[in-house]
Amino acid sequence: MRDVHVSAGRRTAVRKGLLAWFDRNARDLPWRRTRSPYRIWLSEILLQQTRVETALPYYRRFVRALPSVRRLAAASEDEVLALWDGLGYYGRARNLHQAAKVIVAEGAGRLPRTADDWQRLPGVGRYTAGAIASIAFGQRVAAVDGNGLRVLARLLTVRQPIDQRPTVEALWSIAAELVPPARAGDFNQALMELGATVCVPRRPRCDECPLRRVCQARRKGCQGDLPRRGARRRVPHHQIVAAVIGRRGRYLLGRRPTGGLLGGLWEFPGGKVERGETHEQALKRELREELGIEAAVGELVASVKHAYSHFSITLHAYRCGLAAGRPRPRYHTALRWVARSQLDRYAMPAANRKFMDRI
Repeated sequence: MRDVHVSAGRRTAVRKGLLAWFDRNARDLPWRRTRSPYRIWLSEILLQQTRVETALPYYRRFVRALPSVRRLAAASEDEVLALWDGLGYYGRARNLHQAAKVIVAEGAGRLPRTADDWQRLPGVGRYTAGAIASIAFGQRVAAVDGNGLRVLARLLTVRQPIDQRPTVEALWSIAAELVPPARAGDFNQALMELGATVCVPRRPRCDECPLRRVCQARRKGCQGDLPRRGARRRVPHHQIVAAVIGRRGRYLLGRRPTGGLLGGLWEFPGGKVERGETHEQALKRELREELGIEAAVGELVASVKHAYSHFSITLHAYRCGLAAGRPRPRYHTALRWVARSQLDRYAMPAANRKFMDRI
């Protein structure tokens, strides 16, 4: 990407226009009513890859249950995952929990003040660190999310793909140049807010935009064509089988190993169907490998589809019985027989939740 410099006059126009617009139009969100770095940090982690409307009830739930970093650090992983249940991307919850432990153990419960120090914590990248440091502490640093990248790409008519590293780095440099000495946090939030509500991906509402007079893309009439992205990779799809094993009104759940995909969540045992296997063959093999049992595979409970960030699945759940052996945790870190009425208390992958009403 070619070097782009924003003139002093244009910087002033962008800053004044954005901040004045934000003062009038900012959404009333609970984490904007506080300067608590703990609550701002929590909101930023919740909002990673999640819409505001979806994150709101989780934020309120977390603040009620774990109102401080010390309470979060002292909580069990099961408690944290249960509060997160249904939000997806559970690595965020585990990193949040681990970071709280680091803050309490190494910082005596005092949260970092600078973006550099925030980035030393698990689960905190450049954007999140910049957002917390600028909003909670007023540090003059940039915080550019996907919405911000889109606004800057249109403002400056950037035609290079914004998902390629050189373009991203150039836009971050421009954002750092634009952040004003005062109200850095408000400016960063205004940039994101504009992208979320006005400079939207499709059919941007340019007539409502406070930057319409300085936006190059609008002047050239190409705002609908920007930003550009590189060619997307094909998303793989997997067939998954799961066993609903019942015994005297209780069902067998296994807890996934911490650290991997969906780590720490409770699931109905099973796994991926390999090439050339039938569902029954795959399920019997998985239960032999994971639990050390021989299973009798019964009727299909449900087939559900679910998409993750880098792949998608169709999950087929079957009722199963124990033909031989006693379940032991060969893959899972723990096994538990759970009453149907108590299944909702366990943090589970979203795909498992999709067939719960069929049990």
